[in-house]
Amino acid sequence: MDKQQRDQYGDELYHALKQGKTLQPFSERALPITIEDAYHISQRFIARRVEDGDTIVGKKIGVTSRPVQQMLGVHQPDFGFITASMQFADQAEISLSANRLIQPRAEGEIAFKLKADLQGPGVTEVDVLAATECVIPCFEIVDSRIDNWRIKIEDTVSDNASCGVFVLGDNAVDPRQLDLPNLLMKVSKNGQPLSEGFGSAVQGDPLTAVAWLANTLGVFGIPFKAGEIILSGSLVPLEPVVAGDEMSLTIEGLGSCSVRFSE
Repeated sequence: MDKQQRDQYGDELYHALKQGKTLQPFSERALPITIEDAYHISQRFIARRVEDGDTIVGKKIGVTSRPVQQMLGVHQPDFGFITASMQFADQAEISLSANRLIQPRAEGEIAFKLKADLQGPGVTEVDVLAATECVIPCFEIVDSRIDNWRIKIEDTVSDNASCGVFVLGDNAVDPRQLDLPNLLMKVSKNGQPLSEGFGSAVQGDPLTAVAWLANTLGVFGIPFKAGEIILSGSLVPLEPVVAGDEMSLTIEGLGSCSVRFSE
């Protein structure tokens, strides 16, 4: 796939986002696509958003846990970029239409805020811990510009790891005070218990997931920067949401986060 073709696919995703529509999966089209192609497509997609005045504020890893992999039929992690326009505060009310969310699903995560730069390859869990200022309870609302979530790894990487928006809780804790793999998350929907998961759901340890992401992006010359937010992947299965739904989560020792949805 040459640069013109990659840019064309990135522009398709940008227009799908702006118009609130979905696309035929890239992996089902006649032109072969690799993960490297997908990365460059996502770069074009993000570049178009930055041209609109958005700003990159961090990175994300997705499809890290077995429940999510089984749900989506994607059996390796994806990766992408998060921007300022995607970020919401705890207890936010998010308009699905205003934020151009097409087929959103909520997932509970642990977000990392960095105090130092990191760049792979060679980043370890110890390096991630040393570079982290704090961890924060988080909802990511993933969304797909690919029709009916009919994705393979090349589709979701192209689509900026199916990024929608994210919500950060108010509480921030030094990760050195926590046993991250054994943190228990409990998620509720509309006041009713929905799911539970441990930190170990993401590659055995959220630190491992963040190190993987640093090393994967390092291959492309992309660093983590001090001050950035890194989303480490869902601890629980994805949950579809519609207007009127309210999602909440608690993580033992870390805090809580909630979000409401409107038309």
